[in-house]
Amino acid sequence: MKHRLFVSLLVATLAFVAGCQTVQDRINEKPEVFAKLDTPTQDKIKQGIIELGYTEDMVYLALGAPDQKRESSSANGRTTTWIYNTYYDRYNGTGFAGYHRSIYFDPYLRAYRVYYRPVFADSYVQEKEERIRAVFKDGKVITLEQTKD
Repeated sequence: MKHRLFVSLLVATLAFVAGCQTVQDRINEKPEVFAKLDTPTQDKIKQGIIELGYTEDMVYLALGAPDQKRESSSANGRTTTWIYNTYYDRYNGTGFAGYHRSIYFDPYLRAYRVYYRPVFADSYVQEKEERIRAVFKDGKVITLEQTKD
């Protein structure tokens, strides 16, 4: 049983780590795009900073694949919006979670007794917050929205 649990945890950890991609991994994936950039732009991309005028490849190198892509059409033409979110757990307080059952031997009654005691646990709610929105027109960022903390 312990071996199965260990293997399951190991597989889950490896899957999580494999899903995480660093800026350097993305640069190694598209070295020709990165090599064509000037040094100040390369430094910004390594720090995960994007600016107006960046191409889709440059934004991908800096931030990775977006959580969401949206396309829109208007009288001004077609645009593509990349949305990046932050995911976190928000503390929701401590609440009743159920009962813990204990069995003990009562020497006075010479019988086993069952005792139930309430159990309280911290609860968390998963939250998603939009962090960055980049709007592309003709393959370049024309609008950039970022949350300020």
